Amino acid sequence: MVALSTVPRARARLSLPALTLRNAYTLVAALIILVVLAWAIVPGLFTSHSPYAGITREQFQAPSGAHLFGTDQFGRDVFARVVYGTRSAVLTALVAVGIGLFAGSLIGLVAGFFGRAVDAVLGRLIDVLLAIPAFLLAVIVVVSLGFATVNAAIAVGASSVAVFARLIRSEALRVKGLPFVESAYLVGGNKLQVLFGHVLPNTYRSVLALGVLQFGIAIINISALAFLGYGSPPPAADWGLQVANGKDFLYRYPWLVYAPGIVMVLTVLALNQLNKSISKGR
Repeated sequence: MVALSTVPRARARLSLPALTLRNAYTLVAALIILVVLAWAIVPGLFTSHSPYAGITREQFQAPSGAHLFGTDQFGRDVFARVVYGTRSAVLTALVAVGIGLFAGSLIGLVAGFFGRAVDAVLGRLIDVLLAIPAFLLAVIVVVSLGFATVNAAIAVGASSVAVFARLIRSEALRVKGLPFVESAYLVGGNKLQVLFGHVLPNTYRSVLALGVLQFGIAIINISALAFLGYGSPPPAADWGLQVANGKDFLYRYPWLVYAPGIVMVLTVLALNQLNKSISKGR
């Protein structure tokens, strides 16, 4: 009896370090996201340098106490450009996720709730959108609309509509068959009341984790569009544009590419870690 009773305790001890390590990863990820958000909201608190004006005699300086991320070919402080470029990356990604969430929710709710012919038509639309690579669809949209940060946000948002629609549709199909939804009909509720009063609020429990994941993907896609020249033109401080401008000097002055690239990678990895924590905590 004593030996058997110690087995669960031993398992608990073995799972504790893994749980603690996961919590540490989540804490670090949250701190990274807080720093990025602070850069986006109040960039002037973190640097006194201008992201656009440079000093010619200080060009291509290596990272130092005066310039944490070094300077570029125009003598501009790279750290200042990374910090000020955060606002564009974060706001554009938020707009993109908002567009994808709104349009995807509308399509997914209607398809999952009404079903039958409506679901068949909208389901095929979702399948077509999912069949097109997201970044390719974003490039097509931004080329059609024109090269600008706002258009890049619309393009990336349009490429994520199908992802949100698929999740919302599956959640709507699950929720509409639950007992409390049937009870809403019995007390006199019509389809619209049930849809927006009962089905919609209960489908968004699974959307938060997907929204965090799509936020990181949106940052990557928007930076990739800026790298290809489909975002704001120079001297904008977009992260992707900084990587594009520094790639010609990569071998001699690698900080021009590594500084914005590392910040971008850490931000996306932190968002992915938060997504895992939210998914496991549901």
